[in-house]
Amino acid sequence: MCDAAAAVVAARQGMETPLTAVAEAFEELARGMEADGGELRLAPFGDTCALVSVLFNSLGIAFKFAESEYVTKVNDLIGASKEYATLNDILDKDVEQDCVKKQGSHSRNLRRVRLGLGLIKALFEQFLATEGSLYDAATTAYGQVCAPFHSWAIRKAVGAGMYTLPTREQLILRLNETDCSVQKEMRRYIDASSPIIEYIDSLFLSRNIVLDW
Repeated sequence: MCDAAAAVVAARQGMETPLTAVAEAFEELARGMEADGGELRLAPFGDTCALVSVLFNSLGIAFKFAESEYVTKVNDLIGASKEYATLNDILDKDVEQDCVKKQGSHSRNLRRVRLGLGLIKALFEQFLATEGSLYDAATTAYGQVCAPFHSWAIRKAVGAGMYTLPTREQLILRLNETDCSVQKEMRRYIDASSPIIEYIDSLFLSRNIVLDW
């Protein structure tokens, strides 16, 4: 992890468990969006998303690909917050310049960060819905959220990496949670991140940008 995202994570270390920190940050972000009349400000969004990198890291080498790409994109958005106030602003600018899907554009990076948030949400949903292995939960979540947009080579590499995932018990320990607390905090993240994810999707769809990339 590096730069801006790492600084955000470091500032929160020791304050609460990683999962609690993420859940609380998304609840605060959702409240802020409501207070701003449904507008999502870029600076707090970037800082909140930076905390999710810790969750990717807890999954080990299997999700290293996701963590690396995710952190790069989050750092870009944190940097962009010095120039743009809201998520709407970066979409408006990229639409104007016809570069929404261009490699390296803020809008493309926003789309990738949204997929990362959705991947963790889907993983937690699968984790809570079954007593099966973390491998099963992660494989299903990846298949739902990211696989449709990845090449065959990436899907194959991810599939191989899934065998290195920790067990359910090991993940709970890495997150410094208990069987009971992990369920509570995962649900908090699912509930708090859902309106944020839906809002990001709506930004693209309202501009007739299909989410097939």
